[in-house]
Amino acid sequence: MEYILNAKEEQVMQILWRLERAFVKDIIEEMSDPAPPYNTVSSIVRKLESEGIVGFEAFGKTHRYFPILKQ
Repeated sequence: MEYILNAKEEQVMQILWRLERAFVKDIIEEMSDPAPPYNTVSSIVRKLESEGIVGFEAFGKTHRYFPILKQ
């Protein structure tokens, strides 16, 4: 199945492919300044997760995300 990512989703996926596993704060640290707000990145990652493009491991209330979709 082919997914069409918007520019911000593509940026998040490029970071996840490079890091392999990352918390939202790790993704933000890899973004160029000015980095988007935490809630914005979190929303993007949750949308990608709901579409089955990324998965997550739960650590209490926080999640570490990883790509399911191959590069």
